[in-house]
Formats: sequence, C-alpha cells, structure tokens
Amino acid sequence: MRCAHGVQQAGHTLLELTIAVALGLVVTLGALSAYRMQRLAYAQASDAARIHEAGMNALMLIGEQIQMAGFVSADARSPLAGAAIFGCSAGSPSGTDAALACALLPSRSDGLAVRYQGDSVSTWPAANGQVTDCLGQGVGMGSVEIVNRYYAAAASHTTRESELYCAGSGKVGKPQPLVEGVERLRLRYWTAGAAQAVDASALARDQWASVVAVDLCVLVRGATFARRIRYVDCDGVQALGADGRARQAFWRHIVLRNVLPAAS
Repeated sequence: MRCAHGVQQAGHTLLELTIAVALGLVVTLGALSAYRMQRLAYAQASDAARIHEAGMNALMLIGEQIQMAGFVSADARSPLAGAAIFGCSAGSPSGTDAALACALLPSRSDGLAVRYQGDSVSTWPAANGQVTDCLGQGVGMGSVEIVNRYYAAAASHTTRESELYCAGSGKVGKPQPLVEGVERLRLRYWTAGAAQAVDASALARDQWASVVAVDLCVLVRGATFARRIRYVDCDGVQALGADGRARQAFWRHIVLRNVLPAAS
C-alpha cells in the first residue's frame, strides 16, 4: 500500500508475529528460571551459613561451660556437692542438683550437667551483683555453687524447631532456648587413664568424678527445601535427610582443666 506521501510500507505477517511472541516467551521463561535458581541458591547458601553459625555458637557455649566444670575459688571453704560433670545418654539431666538423674528425651539427644562454683570472676555478675547461671539469671551473692543443664529438644511453641536448651540454678526447672536449629547433642567421656571415650550410660555414678575430658558433637539442621541431602552424623555415619533439611555435625574435644590434676 502507499501512504499519503507515496512511500510504500510493508506489514508484518502472522508468521513473523508468532515467531516474535515465541522468542519473547522463551526469553521471559529463561529469565524467570534464572531468577528462581539464583533465589534458591541464595536461600540455600544463607541456610548453610545459619547452620554453621548455630553449630559454632553451640560448641562455644557448651565448651566454655565444660572448661569451667569443677572450678572452685582459691579461698573456698568446702568442695562441690557433686561431680564436676554428669551426663545422660538420650536424655536430659533431671532431679535435684545434689542427686542428678536422667529423663528420656524424644529427640534422643544426650544431656549434660556442669557443676562449678560461681563468683564475680568466673561468671558475669547480674545488675544487682549476683552470680549468674547459663541464662544470666542471678543465683546468689558471693561464692555460689552453680549447676547448668544442657540438652537439645523441639521447642514447645508451634514452630516445633529443635533448639539447644539450658536450665540453670537461677530458676530451677525453667529451661530456656539458647541456639535454634540444634537437633542433637552427642557426648562421650574420657576417664583418667582410659584408652577410649565412652557414653554416659557406660559410667557408674562414682566414675563421674574421674572424667577428665569430653568429646562433644552438635548436630544442627536447617530449613526445609525440596531435596534429599546426605550428611555425616555425630557417630561418623553417612545418613540421608529425607525431610528436605540440610544437616551438619560439629565436633570438639574439651579437657576439664579444673579436675585433671585431681583425677590424675
């Protein structure tokens, strides 16, 4: 056809239009797919970072407490009322501080109780000057015996996320979460002169005073994704996470500095 000025213009055919639309859709779908993949990769990388942070925090918190086990001040007038450390296989420490026992945990996490004498040097003092436990709760003035109990369990609220808990002497029987994502604690104990570490269930009550070191493992799980991921558990065994959550185990060997000379 000709326009008013006599210049001929050609129109697009239906085939050309169809090809253009198809190419546009391919480019759009490719961009959306790349965006989804980048978003998923970012989410998984963030999840891996959270897992690592939770694992390292849990190792640090429990490790520092184990190193404190058995501490008494130089001018202490009496020894501790019990062993510096006490553990449970697949359970949490229960009972009174003077007579610790074990309560079965659905999470099958091991539990640990750490005993030491707290003062203004070995603990951070509260605002009122009191000695504090693992949760920063005031226990008393001066030199006070502290027993902090650790274990991993599902939270009581609706999310049901696994968390590392501690129950301190400040409020007996009222544990509080410390680190989210901790699914299980695995603990093995070295007694003086032993050739290998053993589970808590293998130790008699009078053997806890001879524990000189602890092998600690923390198993941390991440968020849910549509995937099946292999990981190495706290026993060094290959496992498959069928629930879509990534998992990672963190290990640490810790010496009980305050009881080693006496045990030796």
